[in-house]
Amino acid sequence: MYDMAIKQLTETIINQIAAGEVIERPASVVKELVENAIDAGATRIEVVTAGGGKNLIRITDNGSGIPSDELTLAVSRHCTSKLTDDVHDIRALGFRGEALPSIGSVSRLSVKSRTARADSGFEISVHGGHMDGPRPTGMNAGTIAEVRDLFFATPARLKFMKTDRAEASAISDIVKRVAIAFPHIRFSLAGSDRTLLELAATGVGSAGMLDRISQVLGKEFPENAIAIDAERDGVRLSGFAGIPAFNRANSLHQFAYVNGRPVRDKQIWGAIRGAYADVISRDRHPVVVLFLNLDPALVDVNVHPAKADVRFRDPGLVRGLIVGAIRQALGQSGIRAATSGAEAMLQSFRLGGAEPLYQAPQPQRWPGSPSVNQNYTTQQSAFRPFEPEQTAPYAGNGFSEAIGSFLREADVLATDTRASTADVPQALLASPLGAARAQIHANYIVSQTEDSLIIVDQHAAHERLVYEALKTALHSRPLPAQMLLIPEIVDLPEEDVERLVAHAETLARFGLGVESFGPGAVAVRETPSMLGEIDVQQLIRDLSDEIAEHDTSDGLKAILDHVAATMACHGSVRSGRRLKPDEMNALLRQMEDTPGSGTCNHGRPTYIELKLTDIERLFGRR
Repeated sequence: MYDMAIKQLTETIINQIAAGEVIERPASVVKELVENAIDAGATRIEVVTAGGGKNLIRITDNGSGIPSDELTLAVSRHCTSKLTDDVHDIRALGFRGEALPSIGSVSRLSVKSRTARADSGFEISVHGGHMDGPRPTGMNAGTIAEVRDLFFATPARLKFMKTDRAEASAISDIVKRVAIAFPHIRFSLAGSDRTLLELAATGVGSAGMLDRISQVLGKEFPENAIAIDAERDGVRLSGFAGIPAFNRANSLHQFAYVNGRPVRDKQIWGAIRGAYADVISRDRHPVVVLFLNLDPALVDVNVHPAKADVRFRDPGLVRGLIVGAIRQALGQSGIRAATSGAEAMLQSFRLGGAEPLYQAPQPQRWPGSPSVNQNYTTQQSAFRPFEPEQTAPYAGNGFSEAIGSFLREADVLATDTRASTADVPQALLASPLGAARAQIHANYIVSQTEDSLIIVDQHAAHERLVYEALKTALHSRPLPAQMLLIPEIVDLPEEDVERLVAHAETLARFGLGVESFGPGAVAVRETPSMLGEIDVQQLIRDLSDEIAEHDTSDGLKAILDHVAATMACHGSVRSGRRLKPDEMNALLRQMEDTPGSGTCNHGRPTYIELKLTDIERLFGRR
């Protein structure tokens, strides 16, 4: 039975409770200490860890340092140099004065610091909340904060830690997220539980920022990103947004900053998702780096001690700015394919994805030939692939079979299209998607530009075109409909019938006439003219599924978007349909004129571009 008398908690217990909010895991310690170093004006920050940060975290910086007479205050609760009397005027990363005392209450903390004018440094220690020092120590100007045996004073917390590898990965993510916002600072991360991470300073300005982002996200990101720069009512948004075809399986490659502070805010993530809603698949995530800058009075960063969440005074303004700026940038960027698509294609031609593209030629035996010097003659197609010995670099990976199949199909089609494509106007070759040369497997259009080969998925491409046409038509007038001579009766569960009938007016805007036909069926009397002949039964069933999933009180726009996407899928050029040269070229020109046509409305790429230099690499010419 607890003693019900009210009493004052001890300072140690108070600090441990506070530490539970601020220090969730080793990565939280790294974040707080690195932010302190940045606030101190450091240009070099070194992080060393061991045991995933549970055994050791050491942060060394060349910042302004802490005067010896302020070290005791630095490790005491609610003591800070970064906050004025106005709690809403926050211009530093740290401001609560809780980080160091919270860390010291659950670990063995030592802080060594020396200012530029001091003759020597001073050290203070805090072990499980008990302070010792300050005392003189030898060191260069700056600060060294060392944390050992994290959570030794609260061992129950250790049970909730993940593996050393997982904790080390979280620390690396924190360092990278902070580093992006401060490209003028050199960061290094090392230790017994990781490989060395070096992020050299890249300078200030947009060029330096993009170089730092490239260090963190890889050199592919700048090649697949669009610059963002917009402002509305005192809120400025800048950064870079990846093109839809350049996406990831999770949201770990989304970086958001508010006044230089890295945040993980649901409002911002929701706005990013909304901006890419109809150009990327639901299970894929765009790669973005966004910076919001606004008056500190317009945003509350004091929502949680960890300072990862923020609250905007006008969240609708911020959401509208993010969604509008990204959509406008994507619309103005023209048609672009992800460069990663070409690399993936090149990898598919490698043995196990690991062998070099080209090796010194090996003696090869032509099918049926006793000697490599004997001439090869056959009654079959001249494009029949050779069969290399098993020592050849492409053995067993289907390279020759794939190329042979490609050429055989192209040769068949060439008999129908050679007259039309032999003399292609130079203007077509200079266009982004070039001139159609062939159709492969009755689904892929092969085109040629001045310096590349392009493969287009005709169904995915036309699906996007129809989808955009449906959306455009909705903003102007209802779509034209064609009356069915005999209404199509579709049997459905009663709840699906009710939902479809409830949205009959919305469907009519798309040119789809639906009405109830008894308790378990609907009658379809009209279909959109632009879709031509479609499978009405399957279309209605797919639409009922989409409406059921997005039928919320504020989901009208979502319903319209998903209805349009479903109808576009049913009304697009199907795989397996042979196209004439003029039809293929018309599709390419429409893609060039349609924003977002680099992906279908399910988020899949509509085409892949293979540069001539990449092709030459395949054949060892480079």
